[in-house]
Amino acid sequence: MASPTTTHTAVRRPLDALRFDMAGPPALNRVVADHLRRLGARARDREGEDIRLRGGEFAPVTARTAWGAAGSGVEDEATAQAVTGVMAVHGRRHGTPRGLGADYLATATGVLTVQGLLAGLIGQVRGGPATQVRTTADRAGLLAVSQYLAAAGADEPEAVEAAPGGPPFTSADGVLFELETLDPGDWAAFWRALEAPADAIRAGWRPFQFRYATACAPFPEVLHEVTRRHPWARIRQAAGRSGAEVCRLRTLAERAGEDDGADPWTLRALSAGYAASAAAAGRPPTPAADRPLAGLTVLEAGRRIQAPLAAHLLGLLGARVTRIEPPGGDPLRGMPPACSGVSARWLALNRGKEAVEIDIKSPADRNRLRELAADADVFLHNWAPGKAAELELDAEHLAAVNPSVVYAYTGGWADRLDDAPMGTDFMVQARTGVGEAVHPAGEPPVPSLMTLLDVLGGLHGTEAVLAGLLLRERTGQGVRVDSSLLGAADTLLAPALHRAAAGAEPRRPAGFRHPLATSDGWIVPSDDSAAAAAAYDVRGMCTEDALDLLRSHGLTATAVTTDLSALHHDPRLSGSISRDAHGAPVVPDPWSFA
Repeated sequence: MASPTTTHTAVRRPLDALRFDMAGPPALNRVVADHLRRLGARARDREGEDIRLRGGEFAPVTARTAWGAAGSGVEDEATAQAVTGVMAVHGRRHGTPRGLGADYLATATGVLTVQGLLAGLIGQVRGGPATQVRTTADRAGLLAVSQYLAAAGADEPEAVEAAPGGPPFTSADGVLFELETLDPGDWAAFWRALEAPADAIRAGWRPFQFRYATACAPFPEVLHEVTRRHPWARIRQAAGRSGAEVCRLRTLAERAGEDDGADPWTLRALSAGYAASAAAAGRPPTPAADRPLAGLTVLEAGRRIQAPLAAHLLGLLGARVTRIEPPGGDPLRGMPPACSGVSARWLALNRGKEAVEIDIKSPADRNRLRELAADADVFLHNWAPGKAAELELDAEHLAAVNPSVVYAYTGGWADRLDDAPMGTDFMVQARTGVGEAVHPAGEPPVPSLMTLLDVLGGLHGTEAVLAGLLLRERTGQGVRVDSSLLGAADTLLAPALHRAAAGAEPRRPAGFRHPLATSDGWIVPSDDSAAAAAAYDVRGMCTEDALDLLRSHGLTATAVTTDLSALHHDPRLSGSISRDAHGAPVVPDPWSFA
């Protein structure tokens, strides 16, 4: 563990007494400015290209954001989504590439930039050099599709056919709703209560179960027909009796009406202060600029995507990450498709981590976990709500054995909604209006089957941990940090919610970010060029000729990546994709430090 610096009792937030100068592309820096303010820094505008954060005991740390490499054609949200495969993955449920109506990559890039600034300050206060961090939206896009890219490069095909289809469902009285269950018995009980055919129930489970992995769910159409025969009240009754959960798709206007403006994470001191332990009396190795967390340790008890991704990013920043896995290891290691016998998707989130098998149901093993936590800088988990307290592994329990710990929880709802359903990606999308925001006006709201909030929630989890580590170093206190999928949704939706609250149309206009079909593929104009590009019929032209035509008229456009395996050789990207020891694809780090 890192020993504390001199305590500054006036510090209440990680960036108190710091100020930042903002410059660079406004779309990429919206989240940066908002989150730096929420973390305590004060803003001052200036001319230039860099974001500069300074003050207090710190030398300046700077950041530079960009859409992609100069001259690559990656010039805005639309082109970044097209090049990195985001449009291809989001469009799988529709059968054709689709652009996300919300500025997803700009949002992710902003969160990654804040991460880089916080990591630079942590490295500096631990004796490392002042740094400059660079982030690009194309690398954020590669991170967002990394699991899908890993599957595309695996040794075997997907476990389920990638074909169009998926939720939401519609009731007889016109209610659009999302369905969620992690249990095949609950799935079957729900559909039997609605008198669905047994063969359709059996055939539907596997594509429904794997929709998180494939971004589509081609289950039998008869299941949609079944829900259209029953009113919403009957469907809710069937869910209540079966153990499955349903959630009506809410509108952006509804979400805007209840939005409390809360921060996307919370930070709370755990102790009045601590003395350096014997193990921490000699400080960890001085971090290098590109590995600002070197010498710090993270203990991760994560499932699925959100917490494992947060820990993965901390590992890329230099921390030593140890995963807590159940006896026999994480079952997701065997999730198809595999690279050299290991799940390609699992590797995308967990490569390079150490693993310790712990049976958290066993009192002896829980004591062993506490012993491991006593020497960790961070304990990170995403167990079900209330589980940590039930196991006596909550923040107060671990602070008793390690007063300096940063205890991090990445959850679904952060206890902010009284009527919240199960806190999974697609349910949070449904409940918050994300399903409406990702499609332009005139289209029905449909939650994306790309795991938008799991990934963005993981990014928020890393950001919260870094904020907690910096606050610990500045105050000498252990810290509890909480982040959530709800917080991630609010960050993504902020511009749309602002428009809705003002009584304006919250969604982008009809046809927004729809790729244009060519004779051999798809192209996408930049947002600024889209209206003019719509005047040209390129359906009979090959992709290169269509691009030449638009560019000859001064318009910006690029080809849409539809085959993720082609990303390995795409010259438009600002960083190269490599292979790990298992042969699985490895996307470039989302930030670079100097």
